[in-house]
Amino acid sequence: MFQGTGSDVGKSLIVAGLCRAFARRGLRVIPFKPQNMSNNAAVTNDGGEIGRAQWLQAFAAGVEPSVHMNPVLLKPQSDQTSQVIVQGKYHATSNAADYQKTRGGLMTRIMQSYAHVRGAADLVLVEGAGSPAEINLRAHDIANMGFAREADCPVVLIGDIDRGGVIASMVGTKNVIAPEDAAMIRGFIINKFRGDIALFADGMAAIEAHTGWRGLGVVRHHAPLRHLPQEDALAMSGHTTQAGAGGPVRIVAFALPHLANFDDLDPLMQEPKVSFRWLKGGEVLPADTDLVIIPGSKATLSDLSYLREQGWEVDLQAHRRRGGRIMGLCGGYQMLGNSISDAEGREGPPATAKGLSMLAVDTVFAKEKTVTPWRGKTGEGYSVSGYEIHLGRTTGDDTVRPMFTGENGAEGAISADGLVCGSYIHGLFANDEYRKELLRILGAGEAGLANYWAEMDAIMNGWADALEASLDMDALLTL
Repeated sequence: MFQGTGSDVGKSLIVAGLCRAFARRGLRVIPFKPQNMSNNAAVTNDGGEIGRAQWLQAFAAGVEPSVHMNPVLLKPQSDQTSQVIVQGKYHATSNAADYQKTRGGLMTRIMQSYAHVRGAADLVLVEGAGSPAEINLRAHDIANMGFAREADCPVVLIGDIDRGGVIASMVGTKNVIAPEDAAMIRGFIINKFRGDIALFADGMAAIEAHTGWRGLGVVRHHAPLRHLPQEDALAMSGHTTQAGAGGPVRIVAFALPHLANFDDLDPLMQEPKVSFRWLKGGEVLPADTDLVIIPGSKATLSDLSYLREQGWEVDLQAHRRRGGRIMGLCGGYQMLGNSISDAEGREGPPATAKGLSMLAVDTVFAKEKTVTPWRGKTGEGYSVSGYEIHLGRTTGDDTVRPMFTGENGAEGAISADGLVCGSYIHGLFANDEYRKELLRILGAGEAGLANYWAEMDAIMNGWADALEASLDMDALLTL
């Protein structure tokens, strides 16, 4: 099990890289995370939700993603409430206080899933959440030491030297956690190092002396990792300014407070002919933008209100008058319609709101969530695959001009002038032919990225090589 001294220290990507490294040695490796908190979710072939990081780890390991790889997923809807997904399915909506009292009861389901993956694997690589040093949460913990102790799973602690204070973080963790928990930690990894590693030899020795844990290696900062799909919104900070190669096609997306599945847009950021920008609150939509994307949201009505508060509704109207294009994904698709009704309060307090009225559609939130893989074609005949995760049911006149046609019929909507469109399909831009056609329409000519997933596969191999060179892999296998 790989735990961290804090959030965003690199646990997810280290586990992913080790999945690839050990899989290349001929082992059947399966990732596992008892409890995750993220609005970046993926859909498994059996129609359940898991954290995007576990999907990426399964990709790295070369195994089919399963709901058992992430049995508890929390999807924040506000500062106080989260949707609780258990073994891929909606379980409850809970506030933080209630969840702390009841989450211990989920350990049985977690151990069921762990037994499922363990029985199919030579090696299970487990990712913790946050930090075991959050001792105020230890009594009912299921994400870190609570799981490690229940499963009798040895722990490796990861620290991020890039943010500073890594020695104190390591030693402080040892000092504040219970001795029985500290005994589960068999070694530590220092991540995101820049410069001469030899200069940190005394630091490694100091951590070993103060903790009694074995240093398993120092991992250098690995720049290509920024291109892999990210799960944590903290990681998105690297994309809040200009991204891409500064190409002629200018694409802007709104950085909404409850942004969900923002990795949908990663393939566009990789395109050399695209200048991509996340537009933050208080910023004005640039007049030379070619395409505006309203991304997914876990609190659609709240984020719609936020969009208006920033003055972006007026910006969108002006953008359309100039002939600019607008695309809504999932929650963004719903916002573009005439109305959104959440009468039962599935994503927040019960409410109905007027939409942006840029698509002639209306959305009503249903009791049951649609969670399913999706395959279909564009009007030009290009194959498209992705997945759906949404409560909304959207109907209206503009759906007679769908974006796609799938096995279950038409999907999405296009406005009569052809400038505005919306879809529920996540993962659209990872489809190479669709992405190339979109960029051609936007004036890019031939897109530069030939095969998105081949690029991600090459990055994962390079990352596995870096871990092989940095870590004591034999010691890890011995654990």
